[in-house]
Amino acid sequence: MYNPLELSKKTEKLVTREYMKKYYRFRATRFYGGIATADTVGCNLRCKFCWSSNSVWNAKNTGKYYSPEQVADKLHEIAEKNRYDQVRISGGEPTIGKKHLIALLENINSNLLFILETNGILLGADKTYVEELSKFKNLHIRVCFKGSTSEEFSMFTGAEKGFEYQFKALENCRDVNLSFNIALVSINKEKQEFFKKITDIDLGKIMIEEEEIKLYPMVRKRLDKEGILQYFEDNKR
Repeated sequence: MYNPLELSKKTEKLVTREYMKKYYRFRATRFYGGIATADTVGCNLRCKFCWSSNSVWNAKNTGKYYSPEQVADKLHEIAEKNRYDQVRISGGEPTIGKKHLIALLENINSNLLFILETNGILLGADKTYVEELSKFKNLHIRVCFKGSTSEEFSMFTGAEKGFEYQFKALENCRDVNLSFNIALVSINKEKQEFFKKITDIDLGKIMIEEEEIKLYPMVRKRLDKEGILQYFEDNKR
């Protein structure tokens, strides 16, 4: 078991240098109807269903450093070429390296929607981080919950804590009027506890989408090793 906040600090030392951060590819993808994507290196969770592989488990030897300006230029180029009006960071946890992320957002054209895909842990642990992000009016936060209960969160991630920070991230985004929604990975058939907690923190009308786990060969192998592959296969039926 590990602490995601401590892992964040260790990972940040591996993947950032002042305002620079590691990325391993830039691409056009079909998600959200078409979006320019930068795949970053490093994460503060070790999800058993993660598809990113080396960018998470071997961050030290993966990718190369890019400045915020270089990342913005690449995203703009992809968006313009494909006539996209959206950009995002994927592949790892984009909130690791606050200096880099804030500077990157400052260099993104305001007419492009920036979708921040995050597990929300750092945004839940530090409200000032969310307050800094709130100045960007073209920003949307997509908080992906790794499980519908703290027990499922720990089973999926191997982390001893962190589930509570995901809920706190939602509250922090709400308090500063940031645009956000929820994505949920869960194999629980009954999710009343989760939905009750969402209702109790009074988020208003909030979109909740189910995150589909693609069973790539490496993901299937990892889930099988952990003895939970069958649950994900059953969930897809």
